[in-house]
Amino acid sequence: MTVERESQDPGVEKVDPSIGVDEWVARQTGRREYAPGIRGDVQRRFERLGWWPKLAIAALFGAIVPQLLTNDFQLQVGINALLLAMLALGLNISVGWAGLLDLGYIAFYGFGAYGFALLSSSQLNAPAGIHLAAYISLPVIAVGAACLGLIVALPSRRLIGDYLAIITLFFGEAFVEFTNNVAPKTLGGPNGITSIDPIKGFGGQIITNKGYFYFLLILLVASAAALHLLDTSRTGRAWRAVREDPLAAEMMTIPVNRVKLMAFSFGAVVAALAGTVFAAQQVNVFPTDFDTPYLILIYAALILGGAGSIGGAILGGLLLSVMLDGFLRSPTQAGYLFYGVILLTLIVKMRPWRKLVGVLAATAVFGIVVHTIVEAISKSAVAGGPQSSGWIADALHNWVVVPSNPTTAGNIGFVVLLCLCVALRQLKDPVRTVLLVPTLYLAACVWEGVLVAQPSITRQLLVGAILIVMMNARPQGLLGSRRVEVV
Repeated sequence: MTVERESQDPGVEKVDPSIGVDEWVARQTGRREYAPGIRGDVQRRFERLGWWPKLAIAALFGAIVPQLLTNDFQLQVGINALLLAMLALGLNISVGWAGLLDLGYIAFYGFGAYGFALLSSSQLNAPAGIHLAAYISLPVIAVGAACLGLIVALPSRRLIGDYLAIITLFFGEAFVEFTNNVAPKTLGGPNGITSIDPIKGFGGQIITNKGYFYFLLILLVASAAALHLLDTSRTGRAWRAVREDPLAAEMMTIPVNRVKLMAFSFGAVVAALAGTVFAAQQVNVFPTDFDTPYLILIYAALILGGAGSIGGAILGGLLLSVMLDGFLRSPTQAGYLFYGVILLTLIVKMRPWRKLVGVLAATAVFGIVVHTIVEAISKSAVAGGPQSSGWIADALHNWVVVPSNPTTAGNIGFVVLLCLCVALRQLKDPVRTVLLVPTLYLAACVWEGVLVAQPSITRQLLVGAILIVMMNARPQGLLGSRRVEVV
């Protein structure tokens, strides 16, 4: 028999059961871990604030953001961030709450975009006379997405894990192939659909980035509110029961298959609504907009924020999109993010502080020595110089080794860097601390040689690095909760 003992950890709250309430349920909040000191006090006070006041504060802050931005590019970054946040919010239903690995989720996003392009533009006006206002097409697309979610979920409702992932991945790839090759006159084929109407109705229309920002913000807040009500209902509790143990949930009379169908449908509706706004704001849609790389980005946002948390899904989408779209557009901003992530990781993970100071000092000296030796052997080996700009390039000019043609050397260095990172995970101190010095230096050389000059590849690598750091430092994500079970 399993007996649960009270945790002696001072960072874990203890909650006494009330009369008529099961002890395990009453003590669920006592299984949360809190940071020590001031951070823990702030975390406790923030949790006592209540969910609805938090949503109101977040919505108010979001409404102020457009007034602080200075140009359309920044507004576009904000729109992309809200879209990714909404997609992560919808994915959280099936993955975070119901525990279903849905790899075809991006197809629902594409369904909403193509649905709006067909119903609310001139694409079907000539052959079928269909040209609906947005307030009509949006509900139609939402109902259609719910039905599509049911159709996709029906053959996979008895599958779990890898089998479910394979089936849904096939659906996502089939959607891209369908839009590329089937009905090219209607769907546009690889050329997509262009000249899509803006969102309009009731005598008005949205034609500015600021207007779409506010429309998306309202849609995101309304979706979060509706999903919170759903999460705290019997359906939400059933989803979590199915996620933890489908067999036990079925023994407790929960209709497991029906609950899975509902998760797919609700997630599909949220994704499709995001797709309609994407199509209207971008004025065109293409099959490549809904391919696997963007699906990976949605999953990364959910993992970063914390699967199972509404606030975590939204925060993860906002942070990831702003980092990739806002900070990786120029070498200087990309350098700030790259070196900032490395420094922050060292600060969080390395103790005591004197070890951190020693590693940073040793890395600086190591770089100067290596650069001096390589320059003495061959001037061309350091002729490339750092690819960053601004003060970062000035600081690293006589430190990193970048040849005049850095591609080959950079690729070799990248492979060696991966091997060193794996070795760091396997070794113990003091060998690991010593090996960290050349690893940090090689990371700077590879970044300045090849990565900063290839933004598309760098974006993917940076997402992977952020997730690796997050999974090691905080596996539950930024706002996800981890329960402490003592048996």
